[in-house]
Order: sequence, then C-alpha cells, then structure tokens
Amino acid sequence: MRLALFDLDNTLLAGDSDFQWAQFLIEQNVLDREVYEVRNVEFYEQYKAGTLDIHEFLNFQLKPLTRHPRKQLNEWRNIFIEQRIAPLIAPSTRELIAGHQAEKDLCIIITATNSFVTAPIARMLGVDHLIATEPELENGEFTGRVTGIPSFREGKITRLEQWLDAHNLTWLSFLQSWFYSDSLNDLPLLKKVTHPVAVDPDATLHEHAQKNGWRIISLRQ
Repeated sequence: MRLALFDLDNTLLAGDSDFQWAQFLIEQNVLDREVYEVRNVEFYEQYKAGTLDIHEFLNFQLKPLTRHPRKQLNEWRNIFIEQRIAPLIAPSTRELIAGHQAEKDLCIIITATNSFVTAPIARMLGVDHLIATEPELENGEFTGRVTGIPSFREGKITRLEQWLDAHNLTWLSFLQSWFYSDSLNDLPLLKKVTHPVAVDPDATLHEHAQKNGWRIISLRQ
C-alpha cells in the first residue's frame, strides 16, 4: 500500500483558500473591510514567514462563522467556490492526483484551513479523504471554537496519525509515501514521508529541498 498526501493552499491551488475566503466575505460586505482586510493580510504574511500563531488566527477566521445561520454561510460558500476557488486550481493538479489514484494509492488532502471551506474543494478535486482543522458545531451552527488539534505544522502529523489509527492503519502500513507541499510550515510532515515533494515552494522550502535532494515541481506551468 502507498500513501499520497497533498497540501491544499498554494500547492493544489495557485492561491490560499483561507485568505481568499476572508477577502470574499469582505467583498460581500459581510465583514468590515477597514477592520478585517489589514488583519487578514497580516496573518497571511505571518503564515508565509513561519511565525503564525495558529490559535490567534483561528479565532479571527472562525468567529465570523458564528454571526450568520449555517444556511446563509453555505450559500456564500457555494458562490465563493465557483468564483474564487475554481479559477485557482493549478493547471497540473488534476493530473497529479489522477496519477496517484491510477496507482490505487491512498490519497488524502491535509490542510490547516478549516473543513467548512475545504470539504467542497476536496470533492471538486475528486479526493475522498480530507484532514482539515475542524470548527466546533453546536446544533449545526458554528461556535467559533476548534474541535481537536489544528492540522498545522506538527499538528498535521498528529492529525494524520489519528486518522490512520481510526482506519486501522499506521505509517508501517505503507511501503512508500508522498507529501506535496509549498510551505516551510510543512517541513515536519515532509520529513516523515519517503518521497517529500516541494511544489512551487517558498524560498525556505526551496532551499531545504535543494539541500536535501528533494524533488521540486510546479503545478502552475
């Protein structure tokens, strides 16, 4: 058995769904531009620099979900996926996923972005399994809190191992494993697989990949 893991933002997508979701809500006048746009950009820059406080960011990201009924959020999300996400699917993304699926590899998208935003993207890409940060629900509505460990940095390893355990699997179940990512934040998980692949990587990951002889590819060309 073989395992293929895919980061989502700036890897399978030529952009960041987290950042785009907040910008979309601002443009729909759901969020106040003056208050939210500066903070959204600040958090995105912190993420790229590897200095993001994930809990501070999730408080920013998830609180707006508590202010509107789930039905309305779902309607906004449908528009968001069509208008903002579909154009961001990198040109070679579907080919990469299809190649692993043809080999009967276990394919999982693993992302720090919350599952409300990312579940329909995983379905759009034809990937059945998703590990994402899970927003807490009460009576079907969002509380603004997180359930469990955010799948960010080392948390991706923890969440993946929990997922494998729930499916009666371990790392030893796989003869080979791949992880495709663009970000320095994913170095912990990249170091765990047998085939780490840097995809359109940031400068830090690009340097690390070159130094360690990791494969470097682009899905955008």
